Amino acid sequence: MLKPKRLRKGDKVAIVSLSSGMLGEKQYLHKYELGKKRLEEKFGLEVVTMPNALKGIEYIHEHPEKRAEDLMQAFKDKTVKAIICAIGGDDTIRLLPYIDYNVIKENPKIFMGFSDTTANHLMMYKAGLVSYYGPALITDFAEYVDMYDYTENAIRKLLFDAEDKYEIKKCDYWTNEHIHWCEENINKQKKRIKDEKGYEVIQGKGKVTGKLLGGCLDAFPIYVGTEIWPSLEEWKDKILFLETSEEMPEPDYIYFYLLNLGAQGIFNVAKGIIVGKPKEEKYYEEYKEVYRKVLKEFGREDMPVLYNANFGHSSPIGIIPYGIECELDIDNKKITLLESIVK
Repeated sequence: MLKPKRLRKGDKVAIVSLSSGMLGEKQYLHKYELGKKRLEEKFGLEVVTMPNALKGIEYIHEHPEKRAEDLMQAFKDKTVKAIICAIGGDDTIRLLPYIDYNVIKENPKIFMGFSDTTANHLMMYKAGLVSYYGPALITDFAEYVDMYDYTENAIRKLLFDAEDKYEIKKCDYWTNEHIHWCEENINKQKKRIKDEKGYEVIQGKGKVTGKLLGGCLDAFPIYVGTEIWPSLEEWKDKILFLETSEEMPEPDYIYFYLLNLGAQGIFNVAKGIIVGKPKEEKYYEEYKEVYRKVLKEFGREDMPVLYNANFGHSSPIGIIPYGIECELDIDNKKITLLESIVK
């Protein structure tokens, strides 16, 4: 897997809308400006917004080819060092016919986002590029009052400092509060809740190592069977990272999604699983039971599974890199990246 170069102050980053076009809607432009300002002032980066990123929900939905055009142009632009997604959505898969994997491979650079952006990450994975399941512009960089320190530290240590042997520690707080996105609320901060649970072991023991592969579990059915869905061989010896969206799917749906992975043979060849904290901790206990049930049904009661990690739709979030060697230490409840994720 190709690693892109680390970020440095003064680097240019491109903003893209690859799924939802809400970044360009009038009521959310303040979020765009706030996120842009954070990237510029907090991290010292130069922000460029791709030509179609601010054209709004209707245009973005009707023109997947323009979304893909923005992505391909950002990769081709030698002055752009990173690409950050505005937000997720539900139809990134429609970009598939317009993706040139050679362009991605020949122009390695940081690509980051989460949720339906899983589709784009699988495109990067197909092209052989390490990418980053992490903060998006609207949701994380444009957090009201300030970014979460947990998120900011992950960006600095992983993408700027290129730390190796980085331990992905559990954030000691979380929030289940949603503050309506409008300019009147820009000075309102979400209440933090102490995370009393920490990492939890669902099952398994000891240590396993493997490269990371995963994403948003309830978006997986959109991708299965397409050219970007990894083959069974590609899932071999991987540590899966799986999380659920803001839709907060009922446990029965999680059962079906996991059943599909088992039926593909993925649980037979993978080494372990890291599960993200469910949004607002809804179905927190129920999801744990579903994992135990499905893995038992596929004869993998030995599969190491660590629960309650901070990525994806939990709040706050860090960064999970695709294709990077990771150690999952069940006995000590630790997740450690065994190599730097950029060069």
